[in-house]
Amino acid sequence: MTDYLAAAARHQPDALALDDGERAWTYAELERRVQAAAARLRAAAVAGRPVALVSETTGDAVVAAHAALVAGAVLVPLNPRLTAEELRPALDVLRPRLVLAAPEAWDRVLEAGARPAPLSALEGDGGDVLVRRVAPSGWPELPAGTRVVLWTSGTGGRPRGIALTHENLDASIAAAVGRLGLGPGDRWLATLGIAHVGGLLLVLRAAATGALLIARGRFRADEVSALMDGASVTHASLVPTMLRQLLELRADQTSAALRCLLIGGAHCPRTLVERALAAGFPLALTYGMTEATSQAATAPPALVRSKPGTVGTPLEGVELKIDDAGEVLLRGTTVAAGYLGSAVPLLDGAGWLHTGDLGEIDPDGHLWVTGRRSDRIVTGGVNVDPAEVEEILRLHTGVSDAVVVGLPDERWGEVVAAAVVRLGGAYPDPSELEGLARARLTTAKVPRRWIFIPELPRNANGKVDRDAVRHGFASA
Repeated sequence: MTDYLAAAARHQPDALALDDGERAWTYAELERRVQAAAARLRAAAVAGRPVALVSETTGDAVVAAHAALVAGAVLVPLNPRLTAEELRPALDVLRPRLVLAAPEAWDRVLEAGARPAPLSALEGDGGDVLVRRVAPSGWPELPAGTRVVLWTSGTGGRPRGIALTHENLDASIAAAVGRLGLGPGDRWLATLGIAHVGGLLLVLRAAATGALLIARGRFRADEVSALMDGASVTHASLVPTMLRQLLELRADQTSAALRCLLIGGAHCPRTLVERALAAGFPLALTYGMTEATSQAATAPPALVRSKPGTVGTPLEGVELKIDDAGEVLLRGTTVAAGYLGSAVPLLDGAGWLHTGDLGEIDPDGHLWVTGRRSDRIVTGGVNVDPAEVEEILRLHTGVSDAVVVGLPDERWGEVVAAAVVRLGGAYPDPSELEGLARARLTTAKVPRRWIFIPELPRNANGKVDRDAVRHGFASA
């Protein structure tokens, strides 16, 4: 994989590379910091081994991500908002040599059974701490060339690792740079978590283009708005929920410095697109997924203004087609090498990735995503596996069965809704069940709407009829 940071440090050593709100580093300074951190990681024998990074996108996390790759490790970013129960299967499958954790995730990593090392161990005299925290156990067999593994619900809904190779990463970065015309004058705000494929690719893409990366950790609409007012941001990546929050806060006023808001992670409602365009926001709509190393098709701002709602044509190196069932299929250099923790093959016999999404291609060759075939729920840009939530609800002694579906929502895209079958004479109420879910799941996965039904509706094949459940919510 190309060492983008080292190349930028050679070509523009005095240009600003990273601003974390407390200090700004030039490319030369950041490169020195990363090389020192990489040396400490090498001493912990991480080459070829998974190194987990559990943090929001902070300045320290950006250094850790670059350092892990420079040290030859397989970078495994994990969402710091995962509960211990959600972290445990990821750690069991990926078996990282080392777990680097931010303070807010420390206790959950410990509860999940790992011995974390602080991000500060990459600085100063922290090398001994890293060596003491290495895990001696074996590591999973990875596809050749794997540099990153992202833990995600994927197209099938079940959490699993997705292996991305250096070819995947290089091809994705080059294609996005070409499609959006990115360059060294850009100032990118890192609004997505580094465990999100879009957030990680942003970190790498900023270095590849010699741009300034502005890292502030978890998204806050007021902070983003202030940075826009200060002309500090020219580009940002947002999920639709973030865009909505920003529009509400800014009273439909854009920034003169802003050149591109890249919107992805979930379907962006047409009404939201039109509202943002009316306010003058330069939207680029993108369609992609972790299995495609982020973007698969992207409509630049000019195309979105002329055809609001399309996600444009496939990026260079990506083949895209719609099969007879209307499903979007992908193939090409950005498609991941395979899954970890799942026996399901990533590709079909002809090498196509079945996305589970429905789409249409118009006469101009532009893709329009129309829906999803799978039961996956996307709420605020977060993938939710209904089966995972259902299993938690069934832990309640008063629950006989449960089914979870996504319901359309103007603010979140979808909200999680649960239909529950009570057991015998038990009468658990929504507050009890919500408490049970909150104790074991991240907030986005907790149901927001509830109904109680005598039995689950099923089709002729004996499978739960989720459409009937949705109709039940509409009737209720």
